[in-house]
Amino acid sequence: MSEVTAVPLRPIKKGAVTRLWLGIAVAVLGAGAVAWAGTSKSVAISGTNEQFFAWHAGQPGVKTTPSGLQYQILKAGKGPSPTDTDIALVNYKGALRDGTVFDESKQPTPFPVTQVVPGFSEGLKLMPKGSKFRLWIPSALGYGERSPDPKLPANSVLVFDVEMIDFRSQAEVQQQMMQQQIQQQMQGGGQPGGQPQQ
Repeated sequence: MSEVTAVPLRPIKKGAVTRLWLGIAVAVLGAGAVAWAGTSKSVAISGTNEQFFAWHAGQPGVKTTPSGLQYQILKAGKGPSPTDTDIALVNYKGALRDGTVFDESKQPTPFPVTQVVPGFSEGLKLMPKGSKFRLWIPSALGYGERSPDPKLPANSVLVFDVEMIDFRSQAEVQQQMMQQQIQQQMQGGGQPGGQPQQ
C-alpha cells in the first residue's frame, strides 16, 4: 500500500478571494466589451446608413456637423476658408463606404463651392488652404435617390479625401480669364476679333 503524502495548504490571505472574483469579473466585462465593439462595427459597416453614421460619430477625431456631415482633419491648414462666392482648387478622391473608388482627380480641379453636392460644399467651407480632410457625406447631402453614375448606387454614403490647394472668388477668376483672353488676342494679332497679322 502506498502512502499518500499530505501537502499542507497555506492559509489564504484576507481579501485574496475577493480580488480573485474581481479579476474574473473584469476579464468577463472586458471580453464582453470587445465582443460588443466588434459586433457594433460589423453591424455599422454592413448595416444601414443610419447605423453607420451613429457608430462612426464615436470614432476618434470624427466631427459631426448639425446637417449630419461627418469629417476628420487629416492635415490642418491656416487662414480663412472658402465661401459660397468662391471657386476652390482641390485634389480629391471619392469612394463608397466599402472603399470602392468612383471618382478621383488626376490634377488639381476647380469647383465653384455652390455647384457641387451640398455635403461636399459644406466640407469645402470648413477647409483652410493647405488642409486635407476626409468627408463622410450622408446620401441626403449627396445624390440621394438619383444616381448620376452606374458606379454609385442610389442612397450611397460618399467618402471623400479632399486637399484644399487654393481658392479664389468667382470675380477674381473671371477677371483673370478676361485678362488671359486679351493677352491671347493681342499675341494672336491686333484687334480683338480681327484677323491675325501676317
